[in-house]
Amino acid sequence: MSGIYIHIPFCKQACHYCDFHFSTQTGYRERMLQAMGEELKQRREYLPDGTRIQTIYFGGGTPSLLPPGEIETLLNIISSHYPLALQEVTLEANPDDLSKEKLLAYQSMGVDRLSIGIQSFQEPLLRYYNRAHTAAESHRVLDYARDAGFQKLSIDLMYGFPAPDHEYWLSDLEMALQKDPGHISSYSLTVEADTALGRWTKAGKFLPAEEEFVAEQFEMLQEAMEAKGYIQYEISNFGREGQFAVHNTNYWKGVPYLGIGPSAHSFDGTNRGHNIPNNALYLKGMASQGQLFEIDVLNQEDRANEYLLTALRTIWGVDLGYFEKTYGLDLRTVRSAEIHLLQQHGWLSESGDSLTLTKAGKLLADSIAAKLFL
Repeated sequence: MSGIYIHIPFCKQACHYCDFHFSTQTGYRERMLQAMGEELKQRREYLPDGTRIQTIYFGGGTPSLLPPGEIETLLNIISSHYPLALQEVTLEANPDDLSKEKLLAYQSMGVDRLSIGIQSFQEPLLRYYNRAHTAAESHRVLDYARDAGFQKLSIDLMYGFPAPDHEYWLSDLEMALQKDPGHISSYSLTVEADTALGRWTKAGKFLPAEEEFVAEQFEMLQEAMEAKGYIQYEISNFGREGQFAVHNTNYWKGVPYLGIGPSAHSFDGTNRGHNIPNNALYLKGMASQGQLFEIDVLNQEDRANEYLLTALRTIWGVDLGYFEKTYGLDLRTVRSAEIHLLQQHGWLSESGDSLTLTKAGKLLADSIAAKLFL
């Protein structure tokens, strides 16, 4: 099985924290979508022979900016050129884009999962982040989606805003769990250099929250989700049983996928690669059949370390038998001292043939993985 990721490189406006690839200039949208359709046709041979497409994911950017007919055109190209065994078709969306009519159209064409970028239910935070939607739209969008027939829903929440206390975050958690979407992805506010927040921080106009403050909010998140029956199946992702994101789970498990559009990444099961992160150069390259895709060749050590990094983030953890069979090393032997020390600290747990992070260890996931790297 494999997946297809389609990067829609357009947004209404730039959120103050976002460093994803996008443009607010949409006058050439039709040309871009035509080019992406051509890329879908041209790159059919990228995925392993005989593989069937299990998931399709429209990300960005803001895919919900597109009229439903343009999403349908891309879906039709996929169905005409790829063997399908679809289990999930996800569309990332912002609340301000989702009218009742649009939702019904998306649902009727086969989109069966929405990932909605709410970020917060607090109007002051939405304005500070420069989000296009309002708190009122955050509150009603799930009702609209359910009325349209969507049963698989996810919302994004952001924590770590440098407030005097945790009032905003506790309110957001309470509201999100009242809405009970079935799946919640939650990320810490991160200051990236080439963003408004990055420039404000450099100029001394914005002071990020202290690490301890952010860690407290992460622990509040864990506790609130667990109390409501949500499973933390990946560091930033919580879902009820049967509501885990299939597409993203496949990323973490190393399933191949094809990325389409500017800046989109791909993985063929052995090596990774990415498209040029520039809309104009992407269009120029597609028009001239030039080089758009840069391959990142991974050696055995790279692949092993990447597996450790991604697997440790999940509830399934590192499969030690798989690791030895695939990479030719017994991790218990080559990292015996490190594993023992991490277990002593209460950050790593070994059960059967698996290594998983403890609840406390999830606060330190990346640094723990780095200690196990080859």
